[in-house]
Amino acid sequence: MINALKECNNRHTMTQAEERAVRIFDHLTTAVLLFDENLCLVSINSAGESLLSVSSKRLLGRTPKRIWPNTSFFTNAIKKSFQYPSTRIERGVEMHLTNKNSIKVDCIFTPLVIGDETKEILVELVSADAFVRVMQEFNQQTVQKAAKESIQGMAHEIKNPLGGIRGAAQLMEKELDDKRLLEYTKIIINESDRLRNFIDRMMAANTHPVKSEINIHEIVEYVVPIIRAENSRSLNIKKDYDPSIPTIYADREQLIQAVLNLLRNAVQATTKDESILLRTRIQRQMTIQNKLNRLAVQLDIIDNGPGIPSEIESGVFYPMVTGHAEGTGLGLPIAQQLVQSHGGTINYERKENDTRFSILLPIEYGNAK
Repeated sequence: MINALKECNNRHTMTQAEERAVRIFDHLTTAVLLFDENLCLVSINSAGESLLSVSSKRLLGRTPKRIWPNTSFFTNAIKKSFQYPSTRIERGVEMHLTNKNSIKVDCIFTPLVIGDETKEILVELVSADAFVRVMQEFNQQTVQKAAKESIQGMAHEIKNPLGGIRGAAQLMEKELDDKRLLEYTKIIINESDRLRNFIDRMMAANTHPVKSEINIHEIVEYVVPIIRAENSRSLNIKKDYDPSIPTIYADREQLIQAVLNLLRNAVQATTKDESILLRTRIQRQMTIQNKLNRLAVQLDIIDNGPGIPSEIESGVFYPMVTGHAEGTGLGLPIAQQLVQSHGGTINYERKENDTRFSILLPIEYGNAK
């Protein structure tokens, strides 16, 4: 057992084979739990701790009934595995966590037989919700890539003649004898500038990040006063920070813009009687952009407003998609592109009458301080 190997290290140096076994077990992306004949948990890997949102110190020695007090499924399934020594698979099992959240998991129960007796049960848990999220992220990246290439092509085709139109209007302005006609040339120039700025905003997320050491809370604290200054009404913004989050290497200006866009979106979606929560957490064993990250920073921007209209909900990160008559539909896609350029992503979720946008940024060991 892996825990037994770890305990051996306290008494003597582990062999290379034992050390390799510990490393392999702890680096598996699948949550793995091992229960003994007394139905006590004797080992769990990092992916298991992450999935259950509880440390191994609080779990080891507990029975399934204590680990999952709100469901009897796991107790019955493990007991059954001791009685019938064959691998069993159960799909779409709802698992209630200690933080009061629940997820659906696929479960594999494997009896470990020594001689003719089953001594332990190996339980593998795979989040079905995580698989769906990864597929949604993949599909979103594919569509966004196509949209980005289309926008780049359109921007190039529009900006060139736009400069010619503006230049012609300026020359016309100098040649006009009737000064009353200057109003029309000014409209042409102003509208040309507005359209050019609009295109520049669409292309802003294409610049490469210039990274430096930053703290995610400093970014949020910088953005909040800007949002308050932009709005005449009083904003009910609450904060729930995890002070243990390490600094990361990122482009400060780009992250400010991403958070600003998301927070503006939350403000537009709420009224004076509704609130916005800014929450930071560390996430473990997170798959982001098809890459497994042992640690990631998560910044949640949660509001209890009415939410995004259902007819555009699936395309919230696509350019030109907006639920506001005065909106451009660029805030969310630009924020997504900026975060993705850092190896991260933004997830959207509507749950229990709350709208949640979550920025996920990987913490690489070489960059964490």
